[in-house]
Amino acid sequence: MEKNRNYFVAIGLSVLILIAWQFLYVNPKIERERIAAEAQHQLTQQSQPAGTPAVSGQAQPAQAAVPGAVETRDQAISKSARVTIDTPALSGSINLTGARFDDLKLKEYHETVDDQSPLITLFSPADTPEGYFTEIGYIGSEATGSVPGPTTVWTVKSGDKLTTETPVVLTFTNEKGVVFERKISIDEHFMFQVVDTIDNQSGAPVSLSSYGRVTRFNKPTTPSVYVLHEGFIGVIGEHGLNEVAYGKVEDEAPIQPGKATSGWLGITDKYWAAAIVPPQATPYESKFAHFPDGRPRYQADYKQDAVTIAAGEAVELKTLVFAGAKQVPLVDGYEMTYSIPQFDLLIDWGWFYFITKPMFKLMDFFFRYFGNFGVAILLTTIVVKALFFPLASKQYASMANMKKVQPKMEELKKKHGDDRMALQQGMMALYKEEKINPIAGCWPILLQIPVFFALYKVIYVTIEMRHAPFFGWIQDLSAPDPTSLFNLFGLLPYDVPHALMIGIWPLIMGITMFLQMRMNPTPPDPTQAMLFTWMPVVFTFMLASFPAGLVIYWAWNNTLSITQQAVIMKRHGVKVELFSNLKGLFSRKPKPAE
Repeated sequence: MEKNRNYFVAIGLSVLILIAWQFLYVNPKIERERIAAEAQHQLTQQSQPAGTPAVSGQAQPAQAAVPGAVETRDQAISKSARVTIDTPALSGSINLTGARFDDLKLKEYHETVDDQSPLITLFSPADTPEGYFTEIGYIGSEATGSVPGPTTVWTVKSGDKLTTETPVVLTFTNEKGVVFERKISIDEHFMFQVVDTIDNQSGAPVSLSSYGRVTRFNKPTTPSVYVLHEGFIGVIGEHGLNEVAYGKVEDEAPIQPGKATSGWLGITDKYWAAAIVPPQATPYESKFAHFPDGRPRYQADYKQDAVTIAAGEAVELKTLVFAGAKQVPLVDGYEMTYSIPQFDLLIDWGWFYFITKPMFKLMDFFFRYFGNFGVAILLTTIVVKALFFPLASKQYASMANMKKVQPKMEELKKKHGDDRMALQQGMMALYKEEKINPIAGCWPILLQIPVFFALYKVIYVTIEMRHAPFFGWIQDLSAPDPTSLFNLFGLLPYDVPHALMIGIWPLIMGITMFLQMRMNPTPPDPTQAMLFTWMPVVFTFMLASFPAGLVIYWAWNNTLSITQQAVIMKRHGVKVELFSNLKGLFSRKPKPAE
């Protein structure tokens, strides 16, 4: 029993540490970062912009001319010739200076749950505070002549609007007679295909290297969390997955995974991403870097080995550019369609990949059938409970047996009185004789932990959960319950501090957890009994800031566990004394006279 008590003490201390960490470190840190982000945003609006950032490699593309001050988005877009982008999923334009993707909005996604709120803006011109773009160009030499780069002004050969049905063809011919023709097409979602044909009509061999980059001048204003990676990402050939945080390249030298002939790289946010898939035949070097000169910016780029084109010959290079929402079926489909290695890792499934992704697949199946992700969570929970039923059945059977030996335990208490050591030894002998696990009541909760984290990951990182409604007041399963007990769930006209946002669903979760624990015999040890009593309260406060979908899962899982436990205990001939335990908890027995 001493060992068991230590287990409970460890659990209690761990919970207290988590709460202290949340309130004493995480919350103040979030507030500091929010204030810093706002200050940086204001500073950026007043700052002088630097030249367009250079791509990695020994030779650098020409620098773009920039205005004297950071511009608004509309000003920056209007000053250059452009080709319109108009698809079911995207709107924006391609900047003919540099053939740069720097104006892109996502038609299917809004900033809030209100459909009238602004669309999500992914790309913006470099001269704006939120500058973020993707560019493909070349690095040549004097023998090659000028090659397409940031300042190159392309000419439209065909197509005045990029749609799913009408590609756009751009051309550029340099002073040596090398002709560059770029065909840009797009599917109905977020994948651009860029096919460059380089026709050497110069009369002499030319050698040049292609490059691609994803560059942004700002970071997400929302603080990062441990459960999600935001920043640089890529699968670089045999070097595998690379996830590099913004802070890592700020504090250290650029990250260079090594040369590869396959893979992809880019920058990812929680729900959105921009990634480039280089031509897969020629080796390339990749880099994730932060450039502090001028306007600080972050850049994921690659530079391919030089390709030599004989006089009178032409070569074709195909590059893919993904820019949009990280929809799971879509990302998986791109991996298969274009043979992009491990492109599904663009979504951060985490260490529990083998649980997380199948769980999403199951929920997505139920969602497509019932049309509600909240209902899908409930049904997924039932499936998970069914899978764990054999193990849970054994644990509940052990608990039922423990209930049967309660009279013998009472006899031991009378026999040994205040001799705690003798009482514990007697109880351990009784447990061994009856083949009982004294902490069986905790196993159903402990078994939920991997599933809990996997579901937390699914709800937090998958865009399918973003702004997904349940019923009633829950309009976003990926956000916390917006109600609070401390203003009577909105009846009182004042806002509640973040720490006191204890909504209806967290309360339901806490009540179901309390009832589940009261299905078990009260531990004889006072410390254990106290932990059993206060653990639901602690979890209620701790989970109140978690996504509502996760809290709904936990509450529903507790309800199923209570029902399952009651059925199993009845099968073993043990009375379900939930109400008796509740009555005993709130009643005070008079202390016997000495």
